[in-house]
Amino acid sequence: MRRSLVRGVLTLAALGLAASLTAPAQAKTEITLSRFFGACDAEYGKVNDVSQASGECGIITTLVNQFNATNKEDIVVKPQIIEWAPYYTQLDARILSRDVPTISVMHEAVLGDYVKRNLVEPLDDGFKSVGVDKNDFTPQAHRAVTFGDKTYALPFDTHSWLWHINVNLFKKAGLVDASGKPILPKNPDELLAQAKQFKDKTGLPYFAVPIANESAAQTRTFDTWVYQQNGTLFPNGPTKIDMHTPATTNALTLYDKLMKTGALTPGLDYGAANQAFENGKAGVLMCGTWMIEDFTNLAKKPDSPLANGYDVVPFPDLYQKKAVWADGHSWVMLKGGAKDEKTRHAALVFLKFLYDHDGDWARTGHLPARQSIITSATFNALPHRAEIKEISTIGYALPNTVPRQFAIQQIVGEEISNMLSTGKSVADVQKEAEQRTNALLAR
Repeated sequence: MRRSLVRGVLTLAALGLAASLTAPAQAKTEITLSRFFGACDAEYGKVNDVSQASGECGIITTLVNQFNATNKEDIVVKPQIIEWAPYYTQLDARILSRDVPTISVMHEAVLGDYVKRNLVEPLDDGFKSVGVDKNDFTPQAHRAVTFGDKTYALPFDTHSWLWHINVNLFKKAGLVDASGKPILPKNPDELLAQAKQFKDKTGLPYFAVPIANESAAQTRTFDTWVYQQNGTLFPNGPTKIDMHTPATTNALTLYDKLMKTGALTPGLDYGAANQAFENGKAGVLMCGTWMIEDFTNLAKKPDSPLANGYDVVPFPDLYQKKAVWADGHSWVMLKGGAKDEKTRHAALVFLKFLYDHDGDWARTGHLPARQSIITSATFNALPHRAEIKEISTIGYALPNTVPRQFAIQQIVGEEISNMLSTGKSVADVQKEAEQRTNALLAR
């Protein structure tokens, strides 16, 4: 009897061992991540320590690698990398064909279009389930991703428009204070006077700006000057622009005067404007937060025109209040992307990982979307971050109820670029930008 019992136990144990050896491993949960930010697998494809990465592409690539290597739930993120220019066209095509990615990057300026079309999952309950604290979102980030009482995206950053300054040229122009810091204008007349002094002393234009084949840059500067006057482009509701307010007239007139007095570089595209600044051919580059890292590194090179002479500030307040154009990158879950609850949970776990690593993303130059990181010692120790962190509270955008914001940006920017390159009148810019935009929004 005892032998039979022992044999039985051994038999059961053997069967159990055999079963464990033949049972398939638990299937991994794959989620897809649709994004831009470029491809850099040659440099970062095998790096899974985000502290070793730099730049937008390097950091997001390494974050995905690190998550895949370290998460405990057998989740695998599969990036789907799309060029920036056709990104939203391709995303729309995928939605129509029901080939929807699990998670997609999305500019906050276009988020409203997808929410209005009922294409985006609200994430409040999901955030709560994985520990994403919405109360830690910065004011600008919170405004951007909230519609009514629902949150439709994980904000990842705030990116904005800055003055990148060649302090060496400002010294040559006599435009620094006793401590060597750039003296910033406090109103449009002071700006025009500084631009004249700068050109008289250096022979160079005050600003490097992209005009050729460029619309976004002009709109971002124009919007900033409108916001600084407590102005709005949509005083009569989200589907009718008004380009004839005193604030818009003042902003366009300032742009026009700067061009006519030689304060702006003529005829340059985006890359050439950046190059002109890097080569010491202008005092200020009006460009985004994403350039901070590159220019900081250039300033460390002794043969660079920026050597030990680079500074960056939010747009100086020329009118009534501190304000600057701002947008942000966010992550959304489009409806139809997560096919089941297991996939949805996996996506939320990855979003929590991105939330936890928002400080790493801030090394790109973008501002964090989390208030606790904005105030952290680690963030403030990064070059120039203490000078620009106020953008998280003074950043403004069009109301998120305004549709077709990228298209509006292009129309307004095209008209301003025409004024700068052909001498088109302010009145004609106002008339045609308003007519074109309102025709677009009436469709």
